[in-house]
Amino acid sequence: MTAEGFLEGRRLQLARGVLLQCIMGGYPPSRFYGSDDGDLALVADPKQIHRLPWSQQPRALAICDADELTGESSRLSTRGQLKAVVARYAALGLAPVVATELEFFVFAPNPDPTQPFQPPMGLDGRREDGHSAFSVSSNNGLRPFFSEVYACMAALGLPRDTFMHEMGVSQFEINLLHGDPLLLADQTFLFKHLLKEVALKHGLTVVCMAKPLAHTPGSSMHIHQSVVEANSGRNVFSDEAGEPTAAFRHFIGGQQACLADFTALFAPNVNSYQRLCHPFASPNNACWSHDNRSAGLRIPASSPVARRVENRLPGADANPYLAIAASLAAGLYGIEHRLEPSAAIQGEFEVPDNLSLPCTLHAALERLKRSHLAKELFGTEFIEGYIASKTLELTSFFDEITPWERRVLAAQA
Repeated sequence: MTAEGFLEGRRLQLARGVLLQCIMGGYPPSRFYGSDDGDLALVADPKQIHRLPWSQQPRALAICDADELTGESSRLSTRGQLKAVVARYAALGLAPVVATELEFFVFAPNPDPTQPFQPPMGLDGRREDGHSAFSVSSNNGLRPFFSEVYACMAALGLPRDTFMHEMGVSQFEINLLHGDPLLLADQTFLFKHLLKEVALKHGLTVVCMAKPLAHTPGSSMHIHQSVVEANSGRNVFSDEAGEPTAAFRHFIGGQQACLADFTALFAPNVNSYQRLCHPFASPNNACWSHDNRSAGLRIPASSPVARRVENRLPGADANPYLAIAASLAAGLYGIEHRLEPSAAIQGEFEVPDNLSLPCTLHAALERLKRSHLAKELFGTEFIEGYIASKTLELTSFFDEITPWERRVLAAQA
């Protein structure tokens, strides 16, 4: 939209079906978004209008809500779903607080998708070989890129907590400061967009796939969650003596009760399960533990005021609005129904059958399809439309024969 049109308040409308567009560009049958495929209004959030600092031509970006023309939020909107979950907390006098940890890879350009990704050429003329995890000098070869990333974050008002080199080759992680869930979802979305745009300027490729490299750790989007009293700001997970509360237990119990049903919302792509089924601290389970990275639900070591639950299931490829909404909805379900969690696990452990999660996209979609709870919390229209869109993507994947199949199976009698 032109700046003039935006400033005049001209309404921007969008077909409802676009919210269910799959990643290849197609659409499920129109019955999933209304046979008329009528319009939605895109309503800009006045707090999320940003001049884009990496663009030479003056441009701005506005994060919008997708609303029905009658004024209510569209049930197909993931941002709208998150706002609805936060409102359910507010009705109980509560406010969730979240922080996201996002991992990503920085690669050289990859014009041939049949070839593996490669780390970029550093200023020293070499490609990283995997010895730089957690090194203070690990990004020297990418310093011009990261310098512009930091500058653009500051220009967009994105505060950062820590930034580090992760375990993978040319893999990095940012921790965003905790705060309001909608704000953190917006910030996570903006950061991913910023990364890709700045990378292109520097002749690089940023990849937020869950598992872009074989034999290498995948990329997660861990979600740290706590709940405070809306009026006082007191963390309801800790009592006056600093001990865990019933609300803390119930929140964990809700996460455990919902994670299997919601796996397809946290792990939305075929590649998501490459990360989960080859776990480098990427657990595919609903166990919980104090500071054990093998558990899907980890309680980080902290003071009582910062007691929180870390959901380690989502990958970097997850929709931040939907992943945060699903995780918080699960916790609230546990609080409302006073669900008790299993016993905490520590050390080496085997995952009980009732706490294992789907390990393929097909299995996750089948579980979501059978979930009355998911339809209760997010609405039948959203869940059925989401499944329809993801089924198109899964079908497209199965339409291709992989190099592994040709290499290994062609010689079989």
